[in-house]
Amino acid sequence: MYACIDIGGTAIKVAVSDKLGNLKSKSKLKVKDNFEELSNDVANWIKDMKKEYEIEGLAISSPGAVDSKSGIVGGDSAVKCIHGPNLKEIFKEKTGLNVSIENDANCAALAEVLSGNARGAKDMMFLVCGTGIGGAIVKDGKIHKGKHLYGGEFGCMIMEEEDGKYRNFSECASTMSFVRKVRKHYKDDSYDGERIFKEASEGNEICIDAINTFYKNLAKGIFNLQHIYDPEIIVIGGGISSREGFVERINSEIKEIRESIDIKTIEPKLDICVHKNDSNLIGALANYLNEYN
Repeated sequence: MYACIDIGGTAIKVAVSDKLGNLKSKSKLKVKDNFEELSNDVANWIKDMKKEYEIEGLAISSPGAVDSKSGIVGGDSAVKCIHGPNLKEIFKEKTGLNVSIENDANCAALAEVLSGNARGAKDMMFLVCGTGIGGAIVKDGKIHKGKHLYGGEFGCMIMEEEDGKYRNFSECASTMSFVRKVRKHYKDDSYDGERIFKEASEGNEICIDAINTFYKNLAKGIFNLQHIYDPEIIVIGGGISSREGFVERINSEIKEIRESIDIKTIEPKLDICVHKNDSNLIGALANYLNEYN
């Protein structure tokens, strides 16, 4: 069995897993601003789990620009205290276990390859559509990080220019892209995604236009990603991916794009994330198994 942890902005998800990704004893720990306190909480949880399970290793999913080899998390995230310390060394010292660590979006991708909708795929992309756009690239069954650990940072991709300012994929096609548009029009910050979809279904033209633009931009970005890398499948995660007809709508928009240009293009194979809120835990396990088995 393996101890798996997913460090998030509001909580640390924890669970024990077998090699197949079957999670047991799922729970949450409070995120601490002090790394010594945070790491002690994790170590104490593992100590408790060892009373019930034979724990072989610790698998960590983390935000930020994760250097899996060194164990140091660069970049920035909502959990400031994890940036700087060597997580691999510290957790190994505190727990006596071998430790693996990987970026959370990369973990979500590995979870889909292990036992989700990309099971068995050698080359795939994972796209997370939430408050921003994130993602991961899997090449030959392994995460491709790139020279500066920016592999999979799809949200940085430039999509258009507006009023002399370049707008990236996150600004154009995240869930917040259409929320911001509606809020700006009504000067009302109470609008959220759920309300906008509801009012669109009732005929609100402002909401309908915002949603249509969102889908067109998301389809445009996915079309570009398919032709940059040509993966076997692109799996999409994030809360909005659970909406009925989500993939079908993107496919419809991509069909329009393909029909409007004169060159031969590829139709992406799209699907949604299977593991939902457990993705990062299961992917952390998959990363551990890739490193130590």
